[in-house]
Parts: sequence; C-alpha cells; structure tokens
Amino acid sequence: MTDAFGAGTPEHHSDVEAGETLVRVADLRTYYGETGRFGGTPVKAVDGVSLDIEKGETLGLVGESGSGKTTLGRTLVRLEQATGGRVEYAGTDVTALSGDELRAWRRNAQMVFQDPESSLNERLPVGELVKEPLDVHGWRTPRERRERVRDLLERVGLAEEHYYRYPHQFSGGQRQRVGIARALALEPEFVVLDEPVSALDASVQAKILNLLGDLQDDLGLTYLLIAHDLSVVEHVCDRVAVLYLGQLLEVGPVADVFDDPANPYTHALLSAIPDPDPTTETARITLRGTPPSARDPPSGCRFSTRCPAKIRPEAYEGLDDDVWDAVEAVRDVLRQRANAEVGALERLAQYAGLADPHADVEEVISDAFAGLDVPAGVERTVDAAAGRAASGDVEGAERLLADEFGSECERAPPTEHAVGESGRISRCHRHEPGVQSPSEYFADHDRR
Repeated sequence: MTDAFGAGTPEHHSDVEAGETLVRVADLRTYYGETGRFGGTPVKAVDGVSLDIEKGETLGLVGESGSGKTTLGRTLVRLEQATGGRVEYAGTDVTALSGDELRAWRRNAQMVFQDPESSLNERLPVGELVKEPLDVHGWRTPRERRERVRDLLERVGLAEEHYYRYPHQFSGGQRQRVGIARALALEPEFVVLDEPVSALDASVQAKILNLLGDLQDDLGLTYLLIAHDLSVVEHVCDRVAVLYLGQLLEVGPVADVFDDPANPYTHALLSAIPDPDPTTETARITLRGTPPSARDPPSGCRFSTRCPAKIRPEAYEGLDDDVWDAVEAVRDVLRQRANAEVGALERLAQYAGLADPHADVEEVISDAFAGLDVPAGVERTVDAAAGRAASGDVEGAERLLADEFGSECERAPPTEHAVGESGRISRCHRHEPGVQSPSEYFADHDRR
C-alpha cells in the first residue's frame, strides 16, 4: 500500500521501472464517421501512429490545430475508442479492456483538460469535484476521502478553506490547480496534459508548469504534454513528437529536434517561435494554405501539399524557386476547388447559368506568375490546365498539373528513417540515399 502521496508504490501501479516503456502505441487509428448506410468518408483524426512513452518522462506532442493531438491523447486514456491498432500499458492492450477491467485500469491513466473553466462542474464545490473520482471507485472510507481531498488541495497550492468554494470563485490558475488535483486523486501513473496552460496568463503558466514538474518528481508521474507553444515544450519536455494530419513526422529528444530539426514540417514549426529580441531578424518558413481535409488526406506524404522542400521532378530541379512556388500555389487552389463541396444554392445557380465558380482561374494564375520569367514549357502546361478549369473540369486541370509537376512525395508515403545517434526518427523522402536532406535543402534554398 501507500500513503496519500505515493510514499511507496500504489498497489494498482505497474512494475515498469523508470526509463522502460510504460505506454506503447502501435498503428493506432481513431476515425470518426465510418462509412456505413448513412455515413460518408471517415475523418482520419489519428491514422497509423506508433510511439513509445517511457516511465517518468515528459513527452511533448506538437502540431497545428486539427493535427489530431487531442484525439490521440484522449484515445490513450480511453476517452475515445480506437478504430484500430493497440495501446499497450505495461504490456496490456487497454483498447480491448471493458467492464470492471477497464474501470480498474482507469485509476492508472488520467487527463488534465485545456480549459479549466469548462472542465469543472460549476454546481459542485471544489472539494466534491476532487472527491468525485474517489467516490466512483469506492476508495477507502468517506472520511479518508475527505482527508485525501484536503491533502490534494494543499499539494497543488490551494488552502483547506477552498474545499467548500465553487469554481466560479477561483481564478483561471486556481481552477487549473483544482483540475490537476482531481486528475491525481486516484494516484495515476500516466497523465495526459492537454494544453494545460494555454488558457492562462504567462505569469500563471510558469507556476502551473513548475507545479506539474514538482508533482512528477514527487509522485513518479509520466506525462504526455499536448501543446502548441513550442517554448513550453522546449522548457519542460524530455522528448517531442511532431504530429501532422494524424501522422507522426518526427520524434526525438527535445534538444536534438530544436537544435537541428530533421523534418521539413518541424523546420517550419520551429521557425515560427517568436524571438524575444525584437532587433533580431528571424527567418520564417511560410507554409501555403491550410492542411488538407482529414477525410481525404494526400495518398503520399501527408505534408506534400504544403511542403516547401518537396522533391521536384528531375526535369524541374533547376527551375527558379519563385516559379516553382507559383506552380504549387496554382495546384493548391485547384486542389481545394476540386475537393470543395458545392452547396445546393450554388448548384442551382450553376444549373441556371447564373454563376461560374471557375471563372477567375485565369486571374489566379495571372497573379501567381506576375513578374516572373516563366519557361515556355511551364507556361504551356499551366495554360492548358487553366483552359480545363475554365470549362468546369477542375479535376482534369488538377490531374494535368500533377502528371507534369508531381513528385514522389505525392505518390508514396515516406518510410521511417533513423536520424543521428539519439534514437530520433523522421518520415521524409529527403532522407533517402542520393537526395538532399531537408537541412541541406534549406541551407541551399531561401524558402522563407
């Protein structure tokens, strides 16, 4: 047994030692809206993620909004049901647990949510909120539960008199402390932190992060920290995993990834970190457009539609970077239009001859190539695509440009490559033999 704060190992904890794998994720998939009688193409929120999380470490999970970070975290603690793959916790596949086994396992895995205002029931006093998990699991006696709640509140920096106050009487930082106390009530080993400080002021963020670090040291916790603030990840995490459109593109030690990113997407993310010195000129990598729909992700590399370091066809390796960017911009516009759902009113207008949604394609092309010295062969292909699009055949225009300017990055998913000697991995075609690596490419091309 153990006392209220882990002086010893709780009897429901695993026998995994620090540094060993506590959570192993294998080909995990979480889809929404599966194809069925009334369903369409599923949203592939998490699509083939494999990852190990070591006991005692803090693993950062980063990526743009919509990349699947929160869905992955929620699936690991069984707040979402996996569509496929495995989540092994100390060797047990938790995706297959149900009933009493699932209920017993939940004591080992908890989650701290992003918004401390919406994650707490305003109708219950704080003491009851923190005690609720203990009541559900029948933890010891009612008196011992109340005592544990008071101890927990003190542990997270609150006072005993806060027991009977309601969430609306607390600041944002205090509410997040309540959420942390609630997550720790059942003495978990593994905690998913879903952007725990993103809704807080900068001064409060530091206090909460320090609290989480102290609790990890004292209780031997393992964290998955979901964040969009890369400076937070750099400060508190041991390793970082980079997620894009439901798939991992790079995983490795924080120092290695931040000092020398291996994947083009990681290069772009890190270039967006603000420099505290306003006099410093920071070179930023600007990505085109927005991520594709998770209902219809690219068949090759997920990042291929926006990658500034995408491998070009051999015939266009020497093409001026600005001209290549213009070609990619036109392809992106056509791709978005081909995939866009046309509403009922727009279809009616088209049928009546009142609207032509493709009438401005020539204007888009004119703007993209304005002032550029475009080779005759490129111009002929683009003009032919514009003609197809103007006649309503947007998919045909898209195919024409893909056939001419398409890349191996678009045709096949990249394999996992080991980078360096620290166990880092990256998925990018530019790690293949005979191809410029992403770092070499960015050094030779001004893609900012």
